[in-house]
Amino acid sequence: MYELKPMNKLDFEHKQHFAKVLEALLLAAGKPLSVGRIVELFDEEHQPSIAHINAALEQLDLDTQERSYQLTEVASGFRLQVRTEYSSYVGRLWEERPQRYSRAMLETLALIAYRQPITRGEIEDVRGVAVSTNIIKTLLEREWITVVGYKDVPGKPAMLATTKTFLDYFNLRGLNELPNASALQDLQVTSKDKTLDQHTAEGATAQIAVSVTPVQTLKNTSQVSFSSLLEELESMEDGLKTEFIDPAIDIEQNALQAITGKSKQND
Repeated sequence: MYELKPMNKLDFEHKQHFAKVLEALLLAAGKPLSVGRIVELFDEEHQPSIAHINAALEQLDLDTQERSYQLTEVASGFRLQVRTEYSSYVGRLWEERPQRYSRAMLETLALIAYRQPITRGEIEDVRGVAVSTNIIKTLLEREWITVVGYKDVPGKPAMLATTKTFLDYFNLRGLNELPNASALQDLQVTSKDKTLDQHTAEGATAQIAVSVTPVQTLKNTSQVSFSSLLEELESMEDGLKTEFIDPAIDIEQNALQAITGKSKQND
């Protein structure tokens, strides 16, 4: 058995032992660790190289093949998480039930993910209805989306894009791993959206840098798939209500109707 040595005497060439050290770090971290962050955890005079870390991670991946958890790489780094087939058992540890999302929120999130950066007005153009303030607020609070700038048009509307937290939550290393957006084909697309310069949008998205709070570790019940959300969106009936009414919009419309009604009575 390999003798455990002080940190300043670890043999990084011994990848099997170093893999166990990384396993302990990932188990204790509770969030993804990047290669750069792993390097920082060691003394400056005795740090592993990137090659050492990659070799140890490969070994750890092999070591966990027969375990109930696995090594996964996401946007923020590497983490250990429970395998999907054990999620139904682990899920009983928590009373909180998995959250279900409205069609309105799924459509909004999908549009931001695939057409980012995008403004709230552009989302409304595609969906054909007003976007609830609560939906944008919820996505911002979850840190799944962020404001990456303001469009140079009257009103300077905020441009929205997804974050690394979004990628981490859905087990994605980058936007290029998003599934085919077949669910978006059912949405009404305006001529303005059809001519959107996708290369410009992707270029702007690639420059986004945000602080993240990854949420899915061994404490979480299973892997989360963005594909499953798109499938849920596709399976919803066409006749379902597709938007929550924004109270502010509702009050304004009621007031307008009241004024219009009085005017007609006076006539």
